[in-house]
Amino acid sequence: MLSGVGQGVFAGGVLQVVADGRTVFKKAYGWADLFSRRSMTVETCFDLASLTKPLATVPAVMRLVQQGKLSLDQPCGDIRPEIFGSDKAPITPRQLLNHSSGLPPWRPFYMRLKYLPAEQRLKAMRKMVLDEPLITKPGAVSNYSDLGYMLLHWIVESVSGERLDRFVSREIYAPLQIQSLFFNAADHLAANADRYAATQLCPWRSRLMVGEVDDDNAFMTGGVGGHAGLFGTSAAVVRLLAALMEADRGDDRQGVFDSALVREFFNAPSEKRWALGFDTPSPEKSSAGKYFPVDSVGHLGFTGTSFWLHRRKRVMVVLLTNRVHPFRFNAGIKEFRPWVHDAVMTSVEQREI
Repeated sequence: MLSGVGQGVFAGGVLQVVADGRTVFKKAYGWADLFSRRSMTVETCFDLASLTKPLATVPAVMRLVQQGKLSLDQPCGDIRPEIFGSDKAPITPRQLLNHSSGLPPWRPFYMRLKYLPAEQRLKAMRKMVLDEPLITKPGAVSNYSDLGYMLLHWIVESVSGERLDRFVSREIYAPLQIQSLFFNAADHLAANADRYAATQLCPWRSRLMVGEVDDDNAFMTGGVGGHAGLFGTSAAVVRLLAALMEADRGDDRQGVFDSALVREFFNAPSEKRWALGFDTPSPEKSSAGKYFPVDSVGHLGFTGTSFWLHRRKRVMVVLLTNRVHPFRFNAGIKEFRPWVHDAVMTSVEQREI
């Protein structure tokens, strides 16, 4: 981690490692803000970027399925009348979760949304998603897609009758006593900037992002997105993942996650790389390194965040960095991630940590 800071892979970061349900390593490195020379701490909150998908949107879907309010194989056209009749109508929540919906990876919707009044932007973006041509037939192949999770965000809010951030806070985070996982919505702006790791100097917002969502599409639609917008500390991320891992092993006494459903979400079909909302190690040059087997699950975030879970050995590695600070073009994290995961797993095996 010191090497990562010294070589400019990221300004700062926090590494937390859990083995057999116990934190065996947790340390902060480098800078939360290069300009003010504010040090990173283990209590620093990070913009978790796409970790929003498995840490907010996916648990929300799990709860709705457990409550009998949503079926994973229900066509989206049966859920929202606006979707019925479009080419998105036959897409199912399962296909949105495992990125096989046929929707493209990303589109710069914010460039058009910025000309609209704030209260019209979310509705306008959802129409843009519906108008976006599919690039493959639903269910045919897996292509990672932010747009799929924008649509899933809409489905969750439609079925729950509640905004995503409020639903996950009440149904997931509060029962697990997790306080430091949250969205900084436009109607609830971040306080105490020193609490946050800075991200990029945004060229079109003309300011440094500190406690303000880095993702442009999420920012332009109010800060709460199914694909991005979540903030949190490493401890909060660990607490949520620990509850999922416990359920995966058959212990669902906390009453939040059903064990059988968690295993269904974690177990990727043999022909697909993506499980339901979770990545699995790629055959070559995996970000998880060499020691996480194929049944491991994880996820990456654009801002330099990630987690990987070794389900059989009960090892969890949460790596949170602000690699986009001060500029998003720094891609050194791609080479760094597998290296640090290999180092962690070697140390765990040798009981050095």
